[in-house]
Amino acid sequence: MNKKSKAYRIFSLVLVIILALLFTFPLYWIITGSFKTGKEINSTTPVWWPSEWTLKNYQKLMSKFKAPLFEIAIPFSQYFSEDGTPAIGLTGPTVPAAVRWLLNTVWMAVASMLLTCLTAAMAGYSLAKKRFVGRNLIFTLIVCAMALPKQVILIPLIREMSSLKLYNTLSAVVYPIVGWPFGVFLMKQFSEGIPTEMVEACRIDGASEWRTFTDVMFPMIKPGVGALAIFTFISSWNDYFMQLIMLSSNRNLTISLGIANMQAENQTDFGLIMAGAAFAAVPIIIVFVIFQKYFTKGITMGAVKG
Repeated sequence: MNKKSKAYRIFSLVLVIILALLFTFPLYWIITGSFKTGKEINSTTPVWWPSEWTLKNYQKLMSKFKAPLFEIAIPFSQYFSEDGTPAIGLTGPTVPAAVRWLLNTVWMAVASMLLTCLTAAMAGYSLAKKRFVGRNLIFTLIVCAMALPKQVILIPLIREMSSLKLYNTLSAVVYPIVGWPFGVFLMKQFSEGIPTEMVEACRIDGASEWRTFTDVMFPMIKPGVGALAIFTFISSWNDYFMQLIMLSSNRNLTISLGIANMQAENQTDFGLIMAGAAFAAVPIIIVFVIFQKYFTKGITMGAVKG
């Protein structure tokens, strides 16, 4: 290795370390800030390390409101009630509302992730390997829908969820993201890279379409599905705007909406906000650690077609 190459590697390593520190600094600031006193948080001079570690912010987060851990509604009971409220068949033990809000957010994000990955993978496979009338037109409309702001379709979505009596339920936040155009686009690009001869060989061997998709196509596009899973999970988790519009009752709130509701009218409690943000960051970190290898591989494989 010559001196020029060695110097380049050292420079690249230093640059990557600096960028990593810059990107992880907000997480460090949130975690340390959640253990600071109000005086240190509101200090005009930044306090980089808590001089007095305190759990008051977490105690406040866990003690202000209470809610049942879970509620299992009777299926379709909302269609028979006057106000569209479903009948609750089973209620869990009472816990801090923040735990219920976090559970709501995890359920919403996981449901969105699973349904989006399934539908996008099947749609991408169909658009890439099937030949039918209007295929190119459908894909063009999907690409155009990627540029459509969510605010444009907000009113139709609200009316649709209200007519289905799903408004103010977590389903009203899950269903609109299931047909995510970006997910279909990403899965189509991955499916295009799979040789068509493999699909034709499955047909010759007598395999059904579902068997071809599950046993041949899906394992080969798994890196793309892993990348899409992370994208969908984070997008659903951070979709504060849709959550704010679709959810109103205290028991159905997500962790971000719940923390916002806990704020005083004339004063912002930054310690409470940081404690809630640190509490809510745990599932995101876990999901990223689980899917990071698929995420990295998905980015590199999806960049080149064929």
